[in-house]
Amino acid sequence: MVVRPDPNATDKTAVASTLIEALPYMRRHHGATFVIKYGGHAMGEEHLARDFARDVVLLKQVGINPVVVHGGGPQIKAMLDRLAIKSDFVDGLRVTDAATVEVVEMVLAGKINKEIAGAIQAAGGKAVGISGKDAGLITAERLQRKRRDPESSIEAIVDLGFVGEPKTVDPTILELLAKSEFIPVVAPIGAGSDGQTYNINADTAAGAIAGALAAKRLLMLTDVKGVLDKSGQLLSLLDLDEVRRLIADGTISGGMIPKVETCTAAIEAGVGAATILDGRVPHALLLELFTEHGIGTQIRKSTPK
Repeated sequence: MVVRPDPNATDKTAVASTLIEALPYMRRHHGATFVIKYGGHAMGEEHLARDFARDVVLLKQVGINPVVVHGGGPQIKAMLDRLAIKSDFVDGLRVTDAATVEVVEMVLAGKINKEIAGAIQAAGGKAVGISGKDAGLITAERLQRKRRDPESSIEAIVDLGFVGEPKTVDPTILELLAKSEFIPVVAPIGAGSDGQTYNINADTAAGAIAGALAAKRLLMLTDVKGVLDKSGQLLSLLDLDEVRRLIADGTISGGMIPKVETCTAAIEAGVGAATILDGRVPHALLLELFTEHGIGTQIRKSTPK
């Protein structure tokens, strides 16, 4: 009899070590609600989308209640281009007229929402695709933005059309789904008190939903590692006081400012912690939640001094 070494022995040991490392975190998070903002390149690349769906299903299977809130800017742009509908931006927000809001709702609440729900189901989960208009989840109001004229220094309100922000969030439908085996997938569309449809920034919608649920974690998947210091190194843990200081000294700038402001608002509304992480990393969710140091920037409440 010839005994040959198992060529996969090292791989099996690595798998066992990974499971051992992850187990305490699975226990710690059991029964918790996590709101996950999903967008960017992670949503557009097939292998990353597949990894994301598997990760979300695993979270549900180990007793965590994931709520997915998704964006879809590139897909909206592609459809608007196909329909020859011009679209402008003001401070990163898409100006949304009557024709545009119809396309936004069609793409977000239709195509993208059902694709994500389908991917989760293909990975072995049970997903329910909804929008903020369903069951009164998000009541929205028109977003007001002011801009200062550089020559006259006079401030004026910019008309963004049917761009909205959450006025109230009724999480009843999400709480009911959390008690079941279903995973909610939410398109960031809201309705005004008069029934008007509003396009809501996905980060803002995710933060508002996380606050309404008093979620344990808000996870913001984006296209950067997280918050970086001035030398480009990842800052893995920040409190709210540190966030404000880094904004003031210019370390946090540009498009990162609204993301950390969303995290800050969510934490002040009762969310346990918020993390900004790179959704382009395969299995980013699992690496963030089930390893000692995670892979992104976690933001927490400031410790009383």
